[in-house]
Amino acid sequence: MDTITNIISGLRWQDLFDILFNSYVLFRLYVLFRGTNVIRVLIVISLLWFVQQTALAMGLIITSWAIQGIITIGAFVIIIVFRNEISSVLQTKSFKSFFWGIPRHQFQTPVSIIVESVYELSRRKLGALIVLPMKQGLESCVQGGISWQGKLSREMLVSIFWHDNPVHDGAVIIQGNQVTDVGVILPLSKRQDLPSYFGTRHRAAMGLAEQSDARVIVVSEETRKISLLKENRIYDINDSHVLETLLNGDLGTEPSHTGVRRRTMELTIAAVICLFSVTGVWLSFSRGVEILANREVPIEFTNLQPKMEINTSSFNSVKLLVSGARPLIQSMGLDQIKVKVDISKAVPGPNVITIEKSNILLPPGIQLKQVEPSQVEVTVDILENKSLVVQPDWTGKLKEGLILESTRAVPETVMVTGASLGLKEISTLFTQPIPLEGITASGNLSTGFDLGQSNLKLMEPAKKNVVIYYQVKHRAGPEIPPSPDTP
Repeated sequence: MDTITNIISGLRWQDLFDILFNSYVLFRLYVLFRGTNVIRVLIVISLLWFVQQTALAMGLIITSWAIQGIITIGAFVIIIVFRNEISSVLQTKSFKSFFWGIPRHQFQTPVSIIVESVYELSRRKLGALIVLPMKQGLESCVQGGISWQGKLSREMLVSIFWHDNPVHDGAVIIQGNQVTDVGVILPLSKRQDLPSYFGTRHRAAMGLAEQSDARVIVVSEETRKISLLKENRIYDINDSHVLETLLNGDLGTEPSHTGVRRRTMELTIAAVICLFSVTGVWLSFSRGVEILANREVPIEFTNLQPKMEINTSSFNSVKLLVSGARPLIQSMGLDQIKVKVDISKAVPGPNVITIEKSNILLPPGIQLKQVEPSQVEVTVDILENKSLVVQPDWTGKLKEGLILESTRAVPETVMVTGASLGLKEISTLFTQPIPLEGITASGNLSTGFDLGQSNLKLMEPAKKNVVIYYQVKHRAGPEIPPSPDTP
């Protein structure tokens, strides 16, 4: 239960998009290739992959390696063996139907027209070979042919198999109420137990029935006999009602709304299976192998009370031991991890604060294992105001023979704000360093205050500069006259 909770709580929107996008891609592949040999091979490869993952989890190294090799070979088989089938599916799809179109209910095959046409061909002694595809695709079984795409009628079939028609020796493929291809070449059967009266047409019909689930109707030109071949079986037809019954049983005569309902149910089940399959793959890759990682993260103190200030902290950062899937750990940046410590209840002086799990913000999918250190000592002080004497910070030496007789700062004192503990030991505020090497006569200069290391703030930020007046004279001799602007 905890594992499921961790997975749900660690689910990112990127993970949801990843799962839904790949589920849709898998579902589109099923929609495009359903009923073909390609989808069957893909299902077998998927089952093999599941077995391979199971073997890997059980530690069956050789079995896992062998199945992985079979899967690789299977991928090449799909590309090479079924390239014509894949090409025909992709070429016949528009942009809309390829990416989001759902196949609508196809027109039902008009069995009565086929039966009438077959008996008309038999009466006229016209040989015929009619193919009615079922669920499997025929692209990998048949060759040649001319795309026809004409509406099925008795006159059309009779004209196609007329002696003077150039395509009368080939097969006709009927899908729904359309003649899709004519002059198609079917594979010949190599069976030795076929009846002696079987000619080329019958052997071609049996060859296709052996390699697919299609129904093939043969009309003999010499004997006028009608045969139906399906699933390696031969049905000699002596009555039109028998042929119509057999075809209706195979092609289906259910009402259109029933067919739509069944097709909708099929696609819904396929979509659910695709979603669960991709989710399983995602769990296998992203949650299957977790790794540990150390990250050093700075501490961010929050909710400090007004007129209080952090004086010192025993630690400014903590080391976190986290775990997660390798891709998540590798993509995790320090800006995605926050350690926020609430010090709203801190009192003046030392405060020991425990760093808890609630103080640490981690990206989804990352779990916290350890925090080091688990406690931090923070010294908090109250802010006070104090008047400090301004003291020039002279550096270097005057030129030889000169001495600095007196200095005066304007203003002589400034009001500052700082921690009360720190202000107790401070009575003066130094200016920024003033070099003595460039001073040769009495005068004045403007400089700023050195607030960098004292953590003090001026009460009046506008008065951030101070003017220093100074008197310089020779060690022996009269005093050097001050500059005109010296007061």
